[in-house]
Amino acid sequence: MVKPALKPTASSKSSSSLPSALLHKYRYRRLMIRAGTSIALTAVMPLIIMTVINYSQYQQAFQQEAVRPVAHLISNSKRALEFNLGERISALSLVIREKTWDELIDIENLRKLLVDMKHSFGGFIDLGLIDSNGKQVSYAGPYNLLAKDYQEQDWFHEVNLRGVYISNVFMGHRNFPHFIIAVRHDMGEKSYVLRATIDTEMINRQIQGSEPLHASDTFLIDKNGVLQTPSRFYGKVLEVYRFPVPPFSPQAEVYTTQGENQESLIIGYAYIDRSPFIAMLINRVDHMQTGWISLRRDLVIFLAISITLVLGVVALGTRYMVKSIREVDIRRATVFHKMEYTNKLAAIGRLGAGVAHEINNPLAIISEKSGLLKDLLLFSEQPPAKEKMINLIDSVLKSVDRCSTITHRLLGFAKHMDIKNEKLNLETLIKDVLSFLEKEATYRRIQVTFDVAEELPHIHSDRGQLQQVFLNIINNAFAAVEEGGKIHIAIGETSDGQIAVNIADNGIGISKNDLEMIFEPFFTTKKGVGTGLGLSITYGIVEKLGGQITVNSRVGEGTVFTVTLPAESAYV
Repeated sequence: MVKPALKPTASSKSSSSLPSALLHKYRYRRLMIRAGTSIALTAVMPLIIMTVINYSQYQQAFQQEAVRPVAHLISNSKRALEFNLGERISALSLVIREKTWDELIDIENLRKLLVDMKHSFGGFIDLGLIDSNGKQVSYAGPYNLLAKDYQEQDWFHEVNLRGVYISNVFMGHRNFPHFIIAVRHDMGEKSYVLRATIDTEMINRQIQGSEPLHASDTFLIDKNGVLQTPSRFYGKVLEVYRFPVPPFSPQAEVYTTQGENQESLIIGYAYIDRSPFIAMLINRVDHMQTGWISLRRDLVIFLAISITLVLGVVALGTRYMVKSIREVDIRRATVFHKMEYTNKLAAIGRLGAGVAHEINNPLAIISEKSGLLKDLLLFSEQPPAKEKMINLIDSVLKSVDRCSTITHRLLGFAKHMDIKNEKLNLETLIKDVLSFLEKEATYRRIQVTFDVAEELPHIHSDRGQLQQVFLNIINNAFAAVEEGGKIHIAIGETSDGQIAVNIADNGIGISKNDLEMIFEPFFTTKKGVGTGLGLSITYGIVEKLGGQITVNSRVGEGTVFTVTLPAESAYV
């Protein structure tokens, strides 16, 4: 015999029917919200992802379109300035090498050279020849600088050290922005320097002339951040540049930043070789954002319209789908309810013989006592003793009460009843169910034993539905055992506070293949007898009541059905 266990060890799954309580509109509203949310997310997320990707790609494209011309122009400015300065350095170097000291010290020759260089290159203001002691020994230009001593000035030491020198822009006594280019020439132990003053207007025109971008500003700064040429937006010559001096790079660089008014700026810069100059090109890109803003607006509008359409279609489709599901569930619940009642009537039909025999006994007593009472009244000359008549009448009334109890119990079990939760004692309920099978157990000598835990709590559930559950299972146990078989019923509390009922028999058992389909509708092992609906309906009722039903079985040893029920009602 299979020993009962309060904790189920294996379970079988089947298609359970939906309880009518679950047909409530709030359940389907939650289903519609969940289904709609899932479908909407599935449909909307790709749109959002693609919009974000397109947004990023378009933004990068606009950024590149804004950066590319700045990089191109600053590179051109770097090359033009380096060529311009290199051209003048080369001109001075050629003069100092080709002309002798005597030719250069001659002021008239120096003036002719200045005129030629102004005519050929432009931008030259004056020329001066300075000896190795720093004294200007010859000068051609608009100022009286002959014999001026430069020995203590930094530029004189640097040109002697490097051979070529280009100064920062400064005002000097000329009182206009200019810079100098100086080259040194060695002649044996003797050396001298040819110094030229260059008007910054020349390089300013060259830089401003390469400024085709609207709202852009091109200018020069030195390595200390002092403006070397005037800027349209950031100050005059020799004022301090507002932004940090960019780090050195041998090639032109471009970066983006925010201006003082939080406007977007694209800054290109390039260090000019052999000079203290840094070419700067700052482009305000707000005006270039018009196309990007328009495209961005179109992307957002497209996304909003797409999401609105998707959500509308999803809402309508989900509503229709959930409505259809609810209608199907209602029809299914109705059919299941009819199946439950039909199954209950079938079980009652099987119990009919036992019930008829149970009623026959009190009816026989009624007939016997009534006949005796009649005989006493008919054949006795004297009225029967009062006490004897009362005893006979009491016996008849008890038999009538017994018949009434049996018929009411049978009718109450058979009729349709609405779901009603009440406080139940499972031991009492199961013993009431067993009372229907009491005669069959006696006739077949089937031994039914109980093992009920002490202080077992009551449960809140539906009496009629539980009666049908346990009647179906116990009926199957009776059908499975041979004459003289044993059925053991154990009731106890699980570790999580639920109530478990184990119904074990020592019958023929169920094969492993059949065990997997035991709760399937229309599956039966009683060939030619069963309908295959009893356990399927039982499974649905237990699930509906918030419980669980499991089964263990071995062929030739027996079967254990375990019904686990919550202490509180599953209905709200």
